[in-house]
Amino acid sequence: MPDGDPSPSHLPSHPPSRLPLDWVAASLRRERTRAGLSLSELAKRAGIAKSTLSQLEAASGNPSMETLWALGVALGVPFSALVEPPAPAVQVIRAGEGPTVHSEQANYVATLLSASPPGARRDIYHLRVEPGAARESEPHIPGTVEHIIVSTGRLEAGPRGETVELGAGDYVSYRGDLPHRYEALSPGTTFVLVMQHI
Repeated sequence: MPDGDPSPSHLPSHPPSRLPLDWVAASLRRERTRAGLSLSELAKRAGIAKSTLSQLEAASGNPSMETLWALGVALGVPFSALVEPPAPAVQVIRAGEGPTVHSEQANYVATLLSASPPGARRDIYHLRVEPGAARESEPHIPGTVEHIIVSTGRLEAGPRGETVELGAGDYVSYRGDLPHRYEALSPGTTFVLVMQHI
């Protein structure tokens, strides 16, 4: 257990009553798959019955705080990874928004758009696109996330059916392992594309 985390004995015996079980189920399946563990192996490591774990992954049952904590420890992930709501599929930060840090020594402002997860690899591209036909992209390798920052012009980008319109300085991120598209809405559109692979 990481330093500073409260021990299970100091936490409530049950998660919040309105905690959607499908969040927990999806998180458990995702983390168990990522760890390469079978239902039986994870249940054994966590000290719980395989049937209990099977019910949780099927979004049924009423998991106790202790059960979820034990599963988090067995998976090597923080408790929050199992109970946090899913992140939005598309995240947009408009120009002038986002957390900023100012320099005391120069007129210099940094805005954090996205922190790199542990173990991620990022490739950076600069693209120039013109109005006309949209660029339709098939899914990249599983776990790919795309980050776009528009430099000039206007761009429509994102997963098919969830595209957003962006102007200069706007940022968007979305899953790149789904079909997605890019379309220039004004001449001379340029943007930086960062492809993150986990």
